[in-house]
Amino acid sequence: MADAQFVIDRPQAVISTHKVLRNTYMLLSLTLIFSSMMAGVAIVIDAPHMGLMSLLVMFGLLYGVHKLKNSVWGIAMVFAFTGFMGFALGPLINFYAQTAAGAQTVMTAAGLTGIIFFSLSGYVLVSQKDFSYMAGFLMTGLFVVFGSMLLMLFGSMFGFYISGLHLALSAAIVILMSGFILFDTSRILNGGETNYLMATVSLYLSIYNIFASLMHLFGAFGDD
Repeated sequence: MADAQFVIDRPQAVISTHKVLRNTYMLLSLTLIFSSMMAGVAIVIDAPHMGLMSLLVMFGLLYGVHKLKNSVWGIAMVFAFTGFMGFALGPLINFYAQTAAGAQTVMTAAGLTGIIFFSLSGYVLVSQKDFSYMAGFLMTGLFVVFGSMLLMLFGSMFGFYISGLHLALSAAIVILMSGFILFDTSRILNGGETNYLMATVSLYLSIYNIFASLMHLFGAFGDD
């Protein structure tokens, strides 16, 4: 009886996992498009960089997504979050678009971001490997990166700026977020994440941070 129950439950679990995966990629595609549109709006109106305020709003909207993740309003909150993130990214894109390398820096960063995401996600889907063992490493790296960002943010307020440190941090973010793409995709595939709204936000943040960090790196290597 136990074996029979396992045979019945196993296909149901696979179907449920595939549904979460399908909904996640569908919503992720829509949010990326919406986020790009909001970034375009910010560029057109020449919106100023919001600095620390953008972090506060981001965490507030992220908290809203978490609270409403099991509600129909959760989808609206996901779009509010990703729309704001896109708008906040607009001034940075505008800055690099006006440098010597111009649109090439932005397009190269966007193209490489897409290659990284599809390659890593595709690897997990094809190999079916479980990357849950990376959890401790990724969380430690996240705390280190976030702490370093805060230190540099407050340091810049007092006139301290070390370009080499910023480049090292950008490279670390690309590596860390690539690890999160492997980890988050694996969690969805293996049933560790059953809420597609949270899965979408997690993957979106990885893509967002990789893109922003690559723009910084390409801008620096292009003497911008």
